[in-house]
Amino acid sequence: MSTEAPQRAGEIIATSTTDFTAQCYELYQLPPLGSPVKNGDAELEIYAIVYNATTSSIEPGRHPIARGKDETSEEAIYHSNPQLEKLLRSEFSALVVGHKAGDKVHHYLPPKPARIHSFVHLCSPQEIRDFSQSLGFLDIIINSQLPIPRDELIAACLRQISRAYEDADSFLVLVGKRLAALLSDNFSQLSAILERIKQ
Repeated sequence: MSTEAPQRAGEIIATSTTDFTAQCYELYQLPPLGSPVKNGDAELEIYAIVYNATTSSIEPGRHPIARGKDETSEEAIYHSNPQLEKLLRSEFSALVVGHKAGDKVHHYLPPKPARIHSFVHLCSPQEIRDFSQSLGFLDIIINSQLPIPRDELIAACLRQISRAYEDADSFLVLVGKRLAALLSDNFSQLSAILERIKQ
């Protein structure tokens, strides 16, 4: 396990057994689509995959308005309107794909959801490799109901995970075989995913 301090990605503001939403502390500092993230402690760590991200007003029903008509750049808009940093928020949602209890990693839903106001961290390369030794988490993604196409999430997730491996190509070959078994009755979906995971 890495001795480096985990990089905090946000703080949970909504949670359920199957997913959670976290708010970032800095505007636009969102983890990339498909990023493996974790929440919890030594007793129970929850693993999830980022599937959506938004930046919006902190006030429900109030929409941002255009402010850059007389500005020369996007950065100038924020410089001239410093209050925007307090009026907007960036959030991301993550699909729960497994958990770790003690020293054992499980590729199924945890016994309880994450806690409100608990922290979400990016997984280290070692944690990613440990979690992806088994590809059981792919079943959860394939069978999930999400607001984005599952093909896009699966491909983004696998691209992110493969970066944790020195031999990314060998990992992706293994993944391709697993996907071929899982999607044997849907060749077009399989082809679409395989095309998207190319580096």
